[in-house]
Amino acid sequence: MKPKQHPFVFTPEVFLIPFIFIFSIWLVYWSEIRFGFRFNDYGVYPRTFKGLRGVILSPFIHGSLRHLWNNTIPLFLLSSAVIYFYRSQRWTIFLIGLFGSGIITWLIGREANHIGASGFIYVLMSFIFFKGVITRYYRFIALSLIVMFIYGGMLWYLFPIEPHISWEGHLGGFITGFLLAVFLPVVYTKETYDWEKEEFDPEDDPFMRHFDENGNFIETLPDEVEEKPEMATPMKINYIYVSTSKESEEE
Repeated sequence: MKPKQHPFVFTPEVFLIPFIFIFSIWLVYWSEIRFGFRFNDYGVYPRTFKGLRGVILSPFIHGSLRHLWNNTIPLFLLSSAVIYFYRSQRWTIFLIGLFGSGIITWLIGREANHIGASGFIYVLMSFIFFKGVITRYYRFIALSLIVMFIYGGMLWYLFPIEPHISWEGHLGGFITGFLLAVFLPVVYTKETYDWEKEEFDPEDDPFMRHFDENGNFIETLPDEVEEKPEMATPMKINYIYVSTSKESEEE
């Protein structure tokens, strides 16, 4: 059965889904400021049963406006890229990415509330990069290089360089994205030219036959005869000249 061609088609969903997610996390932060709520306790608290609720809720909770703003733009761009280039797998990537990064953070994290969408951002970045390398499909490779060029500096935050940043959440997201890139199949059709097929025979190809064993181009092969157009019967034209004389009179 011939695989379906991957639909690289822009639809409003490419921007709508990321917008809804970002609007939700901004709404949560606005609610904290407006009504005096504090949702930090709903983050991932490692190795406690109560802390498991943060696996779902922590991406919507941010500790400061700077924290929220730093996550907004990469979250919007990376999630839009996943929806456009990996449309048929988008919900699998999103759901497994959220749960996987949260569970790993719950297992390896320090005893503190881990909040923010950074772990999910690392899922998307890691998946996009490694999937392009694995598939070696030119569209995915170009996307992975662009993502790494823009967000390659985020790799430093996989390590404990700042005490108030959850490097465990970043690492959990990075590992989850890598595993998704390795095990999640992506259906697409790679363009195959005639000379890349196994049954291709250069001797049967009209163009390849014009090259000799040394790679020199032969314009006309010995078995090719140039057809010359038949000369038409010449047309005989007879011209008849009539002599006329004009008399000029002077007055």
